[in-house]
Amino acid sequence: MDIYIAAFMEFLAYEKGLAKNTQAAYSRDLNKFNSFLKNNASINTADEITKEHIIDFLNWQLESGISYATAARTLSSLKTFFKFLILEDIIKFNPSSDIDTPRIKRKLPQILTIEEIDHLFSQPNLIKPLGIRDRAMLELMYGTGIRVSELLAVKMEDLNTTAGFLRCLGKGQKERIIPVNQTSIDWINRYISNARSLLVKSPIERTLFVNANGKPMTRQGFYKILTNYAAKSKIQKEITPHTLRHSFATHILENGADLRAVQEMLGHADISTTQIYTHLTRTRLREVYQLYHPRA
Repeated sequence: MDIYIAAFMEFLAYEKGLAKNTQAAYSRDLNKFNSFLKNNASINTADEITKEHIIDFLNWQLESGISYATAARTLSSLKTFFKFLILEDIIKFNPSSDIDTPRIKRKLPQILTIEEIDHLFSQPNLIKPLGIRDRAMLELMYGTGIRVSELLAVKMEDLNTTAGFLRCLGKGQKERIIPVNQTSIDWINRYISNARSLLVKSPIERTLFVNANGKPMTRQGFYKILTNYAAKSKIQKEITPHTLRHSFATHILENGADLRAVQEMLGHADISTTQIYTHLTRTRLREVYQLYHPRA
C-alpha cells in the first residue's frame, strides 16, 4: 500500500496537477486508511481490500469524532485512489464503487455585516508597519473574495494597481483575473510605500505580503493574526479567513451582482457551489421583511 500511495501521489502532482493543499488532503486520508488496515486487518495485497474494510474505517473515524463532511471527503479520496489502482491494473475490482457518500446537510457559512467588517478592520495598529500590512491583507481579502492560500501567494507583479486588477492562481493552478476596488488599492499602495520595504530583507523577494522576518507568510501565521483581531473586536461570531470570503460574496450579491460573475471571481468550478450565497441573501431578505413590515 505504501508504494501504491506514493505512485498515486505522483499521479496527482504530475498528471493531474492538483494544488499542494489538495494533495496533502489526499495523502492524510490515504495514510490514515493505510494505518487502519495495518492495525485492524490481515491483508497482504491491495486486491484483498474489501468494501467492509472501507466501511469499518469510516465508522471508526466517525466514532473518533470526525464530522460527516470529513467522512465524505475521506470516502471521495478513497474512491479516487481505487479508480487509480484499477486504471493501473493493480486491482481488478473496486471495493469502494457501491459505497454511498454520506448525505451531508450543507452548513450555511457565517458572514459579517458591513458594520462588523468596518469594526474588525479598525483593529490593526496603523502606527506600526505590521499593522499597515494587516489592514492591507484584510482589505484585499474582503475586496476580492480570494482564498487565504491565494492571498498569501500573490506576487508583486500579480497586482495592477493602475488598472485595478489582480492575477490570481486558484485551485489546480487555474488563473483568473479579479477586479480590485479602490479602497484595497489605496491600502496596498500604502503598505508597499510605508511598510513592506521595512519588512523585506532580500531584494529578490517578490511575495507581496511577508511576515515580520521578511519571508512569505504562512496560513497559520495569517490565521493567528485574524484570530487576534477577532478577539479584540469582540464580535460574537466565529471569524476565519473563509468568513471574509463568504462576506464578500454575500454582500455583492445583495447589491445586485450577477451570480455568474460572482462564480468567476470566487473561482468556483461549479455554479452550484456559488448558489449557496443566493440562499444567504434570501435568508437576509426574510429577516429584513420580518423586522420592518408592519404585518409581518
